[in-house]
Amino acid sequence: MNGVLRTVNRIVLGLLGLVLVLGGGSVLAVGLGVKPPSWWIHDGKDDVLLSVADRNRWRDDGWWWPTVIAVLGVLVLLALWWLVAQLRRRRLAEVLVDTGDGEGALLRGRALEGVLAGGAEALDGVERAGVRLTGRRSTPQARVALTLQPHAAPGEALHRLSEEALAQARDSAGLAALPAEVRLRAVKHRAERVS
Repeated sequence: MNGVLRTVNRIVLGLLGLVLVLGGGSVLAVGLGVKPPSWWIHDGKDDVLLSVADRNRWRDDGWWWPTVIAVLGVLVLLALWWLVAQLRRRRLAEVLVDTGDGEGALLRGRALEGVLAGGAEALDGVERAGVRLTGRRSTPQARVALTLQPHAAPGEALHRLSEEALAQARDSAGLAALPAEVRLRAVKHRAERVS
């Protein structure tokens, strides 16, 4: 998702910049006295971009206002989607590991996520684990989703995750703390018959 968002950002900003440069540059050039081509929007220094006739051309047509409102609505929804995508917490690409020499080293975030997920899945009662690192590279935070086996004790699984997998990751990366948000789910299973 992060790569898709980065690509969309570049395309949107590139197109917006191109429209603004071309539009502003053409208005500036015509305003400075450059003779525009015959098909251009405005003809000279004293010409306006949209004349009264152009502004009133489709006002009486039944399709005009619904089309304008629909296009503006789609633009508002796209702008809101883009804003929400910017504000979402992104996956941490790298973690700064304290090596003791004052320099530090960079550890790929996905590598630490994989180690944490593997450690969590090795715990008794855990079926699957998903880990996502967020925050800053010097102060990462973990978002862990555990899927528990049918007869696992959630409290015990959470305690062991905290004391074993998270503690080991925190210590091996030389972090002062590794706060975690853990979501627990149980594997769906059929009810057992008691006799």
